Amino acid sequence: MHRFIGRDQELRTLRRTLDQVRADAEAGAAQPGQCVLMRGRRRVGKSTLVEEFLGRAGVPHLFFTAAGGSAEDELAELLDAAAGSTLPGRSLFAEETPSQWNAAFRLLAEILPDDTPSVVVIDEVPYLIERLDAFEGMLQRAWDRLLSRKPVLLLLVGSDLSMMEALNSYDHPFHQRGREMVVGPLTPADIGEMLDLEPAAAFDAALITGGLPLICREWQAGASMWDFLDAALENPISALLVSAERSLAAEFPPQAMGREVLRAIGSGERTFTNIARAAGGIAHSTLTRAADLLIDKRVVAAELPISLHPSKERRYRVADPYLRFWLAFLDPHMAEIERMRGDLTLARIREQWSSWRGRAVEPLVRESLARILPDGELPAAPAVGGYWTRSNDVEIDLVGADRQPVAKRLLFLGSVKWLETAPFDAHDLAALHKHRAALTDEPVPLVAVSRSGVTCSGLQAAFGPEELLRAWRPADPKPAPGRRPARR
Repeated sequence: MHRFIGRDQELRTLRRTLDQVRADAEAGAAQPGQCVLMRGRRRVGKSTLVEEFLGRAGVPHLFFTAAGGSAEDELAELLDAAAGSTLPGRSLFAEETPSQWNAAFRLLAEILPDDTPSVVVIDEVPYLIERLDAFEGMLQRAWDRLLSRKPVLLLLVGSDLSMMEALNSYDHPFHQRGREMVVGPLTPADIGEMLDLEPAAAFDAALITGGLPLICREWQAGASMWDFLDAALENPISALLVSAERSLAAEFPPQAMGREVLRAIGSGERTFTNIARAAGGIAHSTLTRAADLLIDKRVVAAELPISLHPSKERRYRVADPYLRFWLAFLDPHMAEIERMRGDLTLARIREQWSSWRGRAVEPLVRESLARILPDGELPAAPAVGGYWTRSNDVEIDLVGADRQPVAKRLLFLGSVKWLETAPFDAHDLAALHKHRAALTDEPVPLVAVSRSGVTCSGLQAAFGPEELLRAWRPADPKPAPGRRPARR
């Protein structure tokens, strides 16, 4: 079994919040309770994080998970969870059976200890918001009048990102009653540590697993990417194969056309017109609604080029790396995998991997650079994106600017070359110079990001897998400025 990896920042935040509950209670505060709204995509490890926190905290707690059932069924599950919790007064829930949620919240407040901190976890809160009339109002009243007066940390957890954000918004009853925490996937550094991989291989693993702990746990430490894929494709119920399908089935009703549009984007289409064509020629209004739903749920990102002038050349991409990999290589060929011909799928991945990876890694590179900067001659960049034209005659992988999408000042331009055996060379630098001239007359600094090193001079900065991976380890000291070029 893998040891618990990563999440240090999240665990520290939860521990500090619990410590604040304890300190406020000892100081005699009228409302020592604290609430945290935790959100993150499905299967990203939120529940595991909470379980790890509870195990380390060692305080009385209740962990209830909504399942999307009726109001009556969910209330019955809450009562069972309370009766089986470690709260000292849990026997009351075995003796009494509240028939309303308001009464259940009152009883819960009664059994929370007065002299020691406790934790109450309500997982998958969006299910309760959808199924229970006025749940947010009931939760707000229970918190204001009862729960917050006890030394309790209330964790409200959810996978529907937009709904969890709305829970704390101005026009909702629970506004400003909880601190927000976003739980992302495991970082490339976490993945590298967990799977004992070199930096370049850690980024490959991040592109395949998306940092989802459930998939990472199936990857044997030290195994190569191809060994992992070979094993996963021989197992029709592996997490690599089934996680995406389960998440999509839970989030997108068939009538919303979200699945068809997502598949079109996942196949590589990036413009509105091409997506509509690939999705079966759907109407403009239907595509707009479906795209808005995908963007609202943070499954798809819609991006504009960063430049000194406005542009309407919006492009779409699948935001989650694992889902992007699954849509490109696995979803179209599930039938052959199910008939135990995963070898055909693996051969197809081998053939297309280098070209697919070259574009798929760009968002991860941009986020890495945003974490690294400032570095050497490069200043901090509030915005790191790309630039392109409608005809793609000019396409720049990396654009650092003071804001986006319309910048006042360009801070750097760069190129990503992510091949095993081809370093960034003078030809690549000449192409970057040419594209810079098409975008600006200013001598904007030039940057190269290369998997296999750099063999030319004339760059203001160069980064390789080692430097990028270091960006995901904030506790590590940064390398001294001026190291050039990137190492292979």
